[in-house]
Amino acid sequence: MALFYPALCVSCADALIGNEQFLCSECLQKLPKTNHWQQPKNTSYNQLAGKIPIQKAAAWLYYNKGGIAQRSIAEIKYRGNRAFGQWIGSRLAEESAFSGFFDDIDLLIPVPLHSKRLRKRGFNQTEIIAQGISKITHIPIDTKHLYRGKANETQTKKSLYERWRNTQSIFQIRRAEELKGKHLLLIDDVLTTGSTLEACGRALLECPEVQISVLTVAIT
Repeated sequence: MALFYPALCVSCADALIGNEQFLCSECLQKLPKTNHWQQPKNTSYNQLAGKIPIQKAAAWLYYNKGGIAQRSIAEIKYRGNRAFGQWIGSRLAEESAFSGFFDDIDLLIPVPLHSKRLRKRGFNQTEIIAQGISKITHIPIDTKHLYRGKANETQTKKSLYERWRNTQSIFQIRRAEELKGKHLLLIDDVLTTGSTLEACGRALLECPEVQISVLTVAIT
């Protein structure tokens, strides 16, 4: 079948050859990596540290309009390419393993979708990415404690203040005592203003003695 319908690069749509998966070798070389693993006080950390107490934060790629990161995330989020989402998570984890970023993390917590949106989309893209990370790091994924209590409007065209207001009090915690003393790694696809991650973090801080860190595929 591949002879007639060859697999295509998610970014440039060229045919994949040899051992290439999802992205061709040329696009892999062009990935706009942040190297946050080598910079503890990086832009991800600085953007969030003034809003919620976090231990560490990192993003793998820079997100530019029309760029590889944007096309990759759209492939997962809007085209439902779950295999690619898991591959992205695994690739991210493999490339950051040397840094010790995951060494003291107890649980991976994907930013949750509201149940209505989850039913409509059929999957949560951040959970798919977390599955790829978990495959490499062997850190378990927790989707039962943090939940989205109400459906907020899309953030895409909102201003910074509108994004912040749109996310206030939408996340809640159930059975907070079960997370006591855990170091939790929040997973999201893109860090833009940080309002969603801030709201998640504030909910998680209801758990006694928790520590919070943040990891995203990309940062704007």
